[in-house]
Amino acid sequence: MKKDPGNISIEDFTYELPDDRIARYPLKERDSSRLLVWNGSGITDRIFRDLPDLIAPGSLLVFNNTRVIRARLLFKKESGAAIEIFCLEPYEPREISQNLSSSSGVEWLCLVGNLKRWKNGRLTAAFKVAGICHNLYAERISASGDAFRIRFGWDDLRITFGEILDSLGHVPIPPYLGREDDESDRNRYQTTYARIDGSVAAPTAGLHFTPSVMRELVNAGIRKAEVTLHVSAGTFRPVKSVKIADHRMHTEHFYISAETIQNLRHGKIVAVGTTTVRTLESIYWLGAAVAAGRMTDEEIPSVSQWEPYEHDSQISAESALDHVLEWMRHKAEAEAEVEAKNKVEDKAEAEVEVKYEVKTDIIIVPGYKFRIVKGLVTNFHQPGSTLLLLVAALTGDSWKDIYSHALASGYRFLSYGDSMLLQPETPGSK
Repeated sequence: MKKDPGNISIEDFTYELPDDRIARYPLKERDSSRLLVWNGSGITDRIFRDLPDLIAPGSLLVFNNTRVIRARLLFKKESGAAIEIFCLEPYEPREISQNLSSSSGVEWLCLVGNLKRWKNGRLTAAFKVAGICHNLYAERISASGDAFRIRFGWDDLRITFGEILDSLGHVPIPPYLGREDDESDRNRYQTTYARIDGSVAAPTAGLHFTPSVMRELVNAGIRKAEVTLHVSAGTFRPVKSVKIADHRMHTEHFYISAETIQNLRHGKIVAVGTTTVRTLESIYWLGAAVAAGRMTDEEIPSVSQWEPYEHDSQISAESALDHVLEWMRHKAEAEAEVEAKNKVEDKAEAEVEVKYEVKTDIIIVPGYKFRIVKGLVTNFHQPGSTLLLLVAALTGDSWKDIYSHALASGYRFLSYGDSMLLQPETPGSK
């Protein structure tokens, strides 16, 4: 591992991406996209539906099951000025599922477009639910960095905020697509296995999977597991600093269960997407923190941006996972004690899977030693992005050959583009 990963210069991780190589729309069939395969020494060109033949039987393919919400809201002032509010993360209620199911008003941290035309006052937008017209109101509360705390209210307490977003919201497709969202994006900017609402950007590596590919994976003896990391708009944030040390990584929330942790103890782990990589490697560092007695009393534990570089943990992945399970047991016992003291009687049914929330700012850059992930399915990323740095951490200098081959061979780039399967012989060793 590099002693000072923050010294990495971002200009060493850029490439020339012609505008016509950015895929503005997805292909008609999800699994017909091209698949670049790199095995640590060579590159081959395949089609995505070949994936089940390219991963070793017994491997564990891990998916991010987050679902994209329609987070862009468009308002018009009486003057005719258009104001866009992009919901970044819930503020009150803070927990995403509670926020989306609220019927009595919510608050979010948001980006505001055309801010200079909204000095004060309340914005109103009309929407329909079950064919009946209603009004959504937005009020600016306070600033928070380059975002704003926005309070939303509406005129019918039988309607949830989630229903309002489904009716009025726009799909938050990436700005580099250079177009407005359309009806097709409602389906195609969503994985076929998405089920937990909360992301404002899609985990795009998963957009290629179809039910047919999923069945073939099972038939090929490849196991599956799911995690949930709600992707934030920070995934599109460019690295503007010269050195990576000066880049502030965005925070994202993920959720894990004991069953998932148990599954991770067996087989070669192949992550679907960089969000899944961040989740899995953060799980390791959560376990390392428990083992070293570094866990804090925070309600929601967190993995900091430079945690892997400030603490050279020597424990194995299996040991780290065992410590995470231990942490879960202690947390469950503590919660059970509180419930007993408060005489809580209406408990969830026993078969409901309990999930634990963790925050992560982790940044994965060249020199990082991968602890859990052994392979990666991903798309082609923007020049000078933290996602490209993550790919370079897994592939070493070979990332240049991979991207040069893709550019020379006509691959389509970014969210709606083609994909690659990266399976280094020794992850993070190059």
